[in-house]
Amino acid sequence: MSATRSRTKPAKVTLAAAEAVIAAAKEKAEELGQPMNIAVVDAGARLVAFARMDGSIMASIDISQRKAYTAMMMKLPTHALAEITQPGQPLYGLEHSSGGLVSFGGGVPLIGRGGEVVGAVGVSAGSVEQDQEVAEAGAAAFA
Repeated sequence: MSATRSRTKPAKVTLAAAEAVIAAAKEKAEELGQPMNIAVVDAGARLVAFARMDGSIMASIDISQRKAYTAMMMKLPTHALAEITQPGQPLYGLEHSSGGLVSFGGGVPLIGRGGEVVGAVGVSAGSVEQDQEVAEAGAAAFA
């Protein structure tokens, strides 16, 4: 394979890449003083890595994984779904009809070298704003 071709090939979510995402997310969570649950999924929305910080709430274990799943399957940050899933909006009820999708912040797609969504990170245990901030920090570390 030529060097040019390999540069345009989408990155995949490897264990090493997922661990880097988690490390960056944990660093941001520690900065905020909020223990989090952090999940990273691949292009098939399958779990690659997960971290539960000491003191994070157990209910958020599943929520963090669902946020990552949602961001991957919808190819959107989960906060982008908040408005369009409200009563009277085009995707109202989506989270109830599509296998546990989440329509609030804390899930962020991971973008590969070619601009494709190749995975996602999901974060839960703080406020929606904290979850989103920590997820964005993790996604920024994806390489």
